[in-house]
Amino acid sequence: MHSNVDTFFENLWEDYVNITPSAYKIHELLADSENGSDIVNDHVAFRTFNLPKTSLDKLAAHFVAMGYTEQGSYDFEAKKLDARHFEHPDETKPKVFISELRVEQMSQPVQQIIHKLVDQMDSNAVENDNFLYSGQHWSLTKADYETLLEESEYAAWLAAWGFRANHFTVSVNFLNKTKELTDVNQMLKDAGFTLNTAGGEIKGSPDVFLAQSSTMADHAYVKFETESKLIPSCFYEFAQRYKMPDGKYYQGFVAASADKIFESTNSK
Repeated sequence: MHSNVDTFFENLWEDYVNITPSAYKIHELLADSENGSDIVNDHVAFRTFNLPKTSLDKLAAHFVAMGYTEQGSYDFEAKKLDARHFEHPDETKPKVFISELRVEQMSQPVQQIIHKLVDQMDSNAVENDNFLYSGQHWSLTKADYETLLEESEYAAWLAAWGFRANHFTVSVNFLNKTKELTDVNQMLKDAGFTLNTAGGEIKGSPDVFLAQSSTMADHAYVKFETESKLIPSCFYEFAQRYKMPDGKYYQGFVAASADKIFESTNSK
């Protein structure tokens, strides 16, 4: 398990920008290099299946070993997901959002494909230090990918990309150039980036103490058993947090907003 939080996130970022080149460009656009200020990462998100080898708890163990504790749980009924978020005692470290698919609630054909994939995994793979940016641990056919995609974009993405950050998140509160999400969105659109408009360009509001937006995912090639295909990879998210009545900034997540953020990897 990882001892060094910073090294872990550096490695995770390298893997992420490798298939999400737009994130690197946006990072450059928003960072204030003249004043030496870098981007503060609000949170990263991971996807997994609720099977013994790949359970949310097994992924979370890596973060618990780095000093993180669970701070909230979320239910995404329509997408058949459970999620939890974790925080580090050092508030400058990114929060972590991990979701898992309720495999038993999927159709039989989809369940069979997911079990077939996870059965190919080494049962101890999840314990490796680099597991959270290790990618795919199985062989996937294009036909199986498309079957998953029909029923669950989430399952198809996870089958294709495996274990890695699904997105990083810019903390708008710590930007030098602006502290307003609406300004960030305008800067992104002016620079030619496409935003996720599901549920509106901005999800959430000061009323729920969190506003979020995100780009639509980049596309990258995934190697299937007999061919490669260009499919949605990862996206970049932007979060503005607001003070609660007690004067502290809200640190949790809003399920209704996160539900729409998941759609940043939709291919349609």
